[in-house]
Amino acid sequence: MEAGIKVRTTRKILHFISIIGIALTIWLTIYFLQSGVFTDPTRLSRLVGNNIYLAPIIFIFIQIIQVVVPIIPGGITNAAGVMIFGPIYGLIYNYIGNVIGSVILFLLGRKYGKMFVLALIGEKAFDKYIGKIGDSKKWSVFFTFMMFFPLSPDDALVLMNALTNMSFKKYMLIMSAGKLVSVASYSYMLVAFGHVVASFM
Repeated sequence: MEAGIKVRTTRKILHFISIIGIALTIWLTIYFLQSGVFTDPTRLSRLVGNNIYLAPIIFIFIQIIQVVVPIIPGGITNAAGVMIFGPIYGLIYNYIGNVIGSVILFLLGRKYGKMFVLALIGEKAFDKYIGKIGDSKKWSVFFTFMMFFPLSPDDALVLMNALTNMSFKKYMLIMSAGKLVSVASYSYMLVAFGHVVASFM
């Protein structure tokens, strides 16, 4: 009897903590959007600051948000990571944030299913890929290729992949390897493009 009460109490506490966490995440997302940190590398740099411990945590959290919330462009934050922290640490923080965000996105898609995926990516993208996930072998090859391709709509593909029977382990192997290549390529391409544009100004 006492054990049952303790279990229910623990569940209530965890549920309360999760609600607080979700509310805080929503508030921070709105705050970051209004502050322009997702579209302006300068503002992002000022927000992150120079604290050796806090700055990476803030930046990684921002990267996680830009993956999970589909309306936020990830290109700016990926490029900003390299510019703020340098080529090595910038890539590491970009990668960690993108991987964690992609794991969360996949788990949300798998838990809440088709309607959740459709709500996030829209009917056009959903209709574009829904026919591909029927053949698991072809989809696996397609998904793997697209995860390595830096300009692919990877967040939408992650959500679509959540509707397949691909195991979480296989998904993690493909996604984590592909993200390393795609995030590095995309980040450095944007930085290089920025340098080219700056040289003409």
